[in-house]
Amino acid sequence: MSHAPTGVMERPSPASPSPKSSLGSRSLPRLAPLGFAVVSIALGVGLSLAAGWESRIQWGMISALFFLAISYVTTTVVENQRQAKDRLATSVMWVCFLIAVVPLASLLWTTIVRGAERLDGYFLTHSMAGVLGSEASGGVYHALIGTLEQVGIATVISAPLGLLTAVYLVEYGKGSLARAVTFFVDVMTGIPSIVAGLFILSIMLIANLEPSGLMGALALTILMIPVVVRSTEEMLKLVPNELREASLALGIPKWRTILKVVLPTAIGGITTGVMLAIARIAGETAPIILLVFGSQLINTNPFEGAQSSLPFYIYEQYKIGEAASYDRAWAAALVLIAFVMILNLVARGIARWKAPQH
Repeated sequence: MSHAPTGVMERPSPASPSPKSSLGSRSLPRLAPLGFAVVSIALGVGLSLAAGWESRIQWGMISALFFLAISYVTTTVVENQRQAKDRLATSVMWVCFLIAVVPLASLLWTTIVRGAERLDGYFLTHSMAGVLGSEASGGVYHALIGTLEQVGIATVISAPLGLLTAVYLVEYGKGSLARAVTFFVDVMTGIPSIVAGLFILSIMLIANLEPSGLMGALALTILMIPVVVRSTEEMLKLVPNELREASLALGIPKWRTILKVVLPTAIGGITTGVMLAIARIAGETAPIILLVFGSQLINTNPFEGAQSSLPFYIYEQYKIGEAASYDRAWAAALVLIAFVMILNLVARGIARWKAPQH
């Protein structure tokens, strides 16, 4: 009978993995929140109809309460209380998100449906010259030209000033001057648009100037500069200091480091901030009413004579109170939304094109 060599040790067989505990194996499927939402909506709508409530807002609120309760109770029973609290917090965030998004989506959908009925090539290429408020003709061309010129002038003035101010505050700003600039930027951020319009109006009255698109653009500039400064400042602070130090270690001057390293790194966020500032001023009406006065005619010269703008056109048409004017107001609102959306898409394209390649 043969025996194994005494110097050879038998390798022990690997231990079989211990089964997971029942607590760790009990978990809800990934699609459980969707199921909770379906059940909650059914219960909320059913209870509301049984109670005779016709408001869809009430239906949504009751469904949200059912969703929170079902999520918490089911998770507590199936998993544990710790996971239930985590799921409850997540559910509250989703409910808050929907509460914020639903009115916005409803407004956007209503604007698209109402505005698309009147929006066509004729509407975009004709003005309101000689058109009565009750007539179905007329267009938005003169207001579109005014908005493009006024927002363009404000952007040309605000973007460089805001960018240079932010660079100073982040890269050079120290002492009392930097604190003073920061203070005035904070104050300007909270200025109402009507105050900016009144400020430019006082200058017009002192200098005996006539209403024009330029005056409106100057008021929009006051509103736009602090937004550009704040957004650009935050983007510049996100640039790692190691990039600055590496550039300076190579003997490159600081101004060239800012121009070639810092700004290209933050160009995406800076462009987005400028577009947010443009969206902020594109819908302002009060300064335009005070300083531009509005016009039914096409005026392509922003330095002389009254002009119109899309926000002023919407206000003007709504004030008329006729069915045809309401249709023109909705169509102009859709044009304004499309204008801001196109600007944002262009900004994202420029930011991606100019972003540093890794």
